[in-house]
Amino acid sequence: MDTPSASFAQLIPGMVGMALVGSSVTVSHTLVDAPLFTTQAVRYTAAAAVLVVIARLAGARLVWPRGREWLWLAGLAVTGLVLFNVAVVRGVAHAEPAVVAVAVACVPVVLGVVGPLLERRRPSRQVLLAAPVVMAGAVLVEGTGRTDAAGVAWAALALGCEAGFTLLAVPVLQRHSPWGVSVHATWLGGVLLAVLGTTLEGPSAVRELSGPQWAAVGHLALMVTAVAFVLWYSTVRAVGAGRAGLLTGIAPLAAAAVGAVSGTGAPGPSVWLGIAVVIVGLVGGLRPRDVPAGEVTDMDHTAPADPQPTSVRSRCATSREFS
Repeated sequence: MDTPSASFAQLIPGMVGMALVGSSVTVSHTLVDAPLFTTQAVRYTAAAAVLVVIARLAGARLVWPRGREWLWLAGLAVTGLVLFNVAVVRGVAHAEPAVVAVAVACVPVVLGVVGPLLERRRPSRQVLLAAPVVMAGAVLVEGTGRTDAAGVAWAALALGCEAGFTLLAVPVLQRHSPWGVSVHATWLGGVLLAVLGTTLEGPSAVRELSGPQWAAVGHLALMVTAVAFVLWYSTVRAVGAGRAGLLTGIAPLAAAAVGAVSGTGAPGPSVWLGIAVVIVGLVGGLRPRDVPAGEVTDMDHTAPADPQPTSVRSRCATSREFS
């Protein structure tokens, strides 16, 4: 079993990745008026190119998908990158942005249950108890809002897509590593979004982007996609989807902190209470514990077999974030 320090070290990439996602909320506002699909196509295509270059420089081995891996990776790109954007855009037409954000805040519960099953392990009681606490804290941070039946449906789709971003990566992480999964997800997502952008917004839509919007796209492509994706999948592979899912609670905390620093508004009492609740949930769910011999399974996520190195117009405007 890992030592406490080693276990915490495995969580750091995911924590940084979620902090990047949450802190990018301010950048997303720059892209509210930009052509959605075209902008995201540019973002993910650029991120894929950056990832390939950095992976080569880092000596990471990239392999071409084969067989069912195409289904997992294409599903990840369709749900986690494309459909999520559609769900959020359509959702905010029927509901306040907070409603969609609150739905996404339920991700730790989904990952805590489904993630271990995909990894052929029993869900951790510790994670299952902590996940609703993190979710409740995130709801307090993000607030609630008005909606109708259609808004609830779109919010539920956004939740499923956000969970799919992590869960659909689990079966391919060992062979492709965080680098490979990130590369294939971004180029596949870029192609799909380019088709949508060309069809729905026209091939000239890219010329509508202003200088500040290009700068925002560059930041999102590099930090919130290329860097954050690899960091996130590194932690998922190291500690399992269920435990990593608790870290999604960091994103709204980072968003609230950046909002306060940037002058968009100091957090209110409910936000501070939510931050405290999230922290309690994270501490409870991520603290090291001794695993009884009877709980050890054939896929202990703390000992990965492959030693390769290692988220409103929200993610529409930023993606992998809950803004």
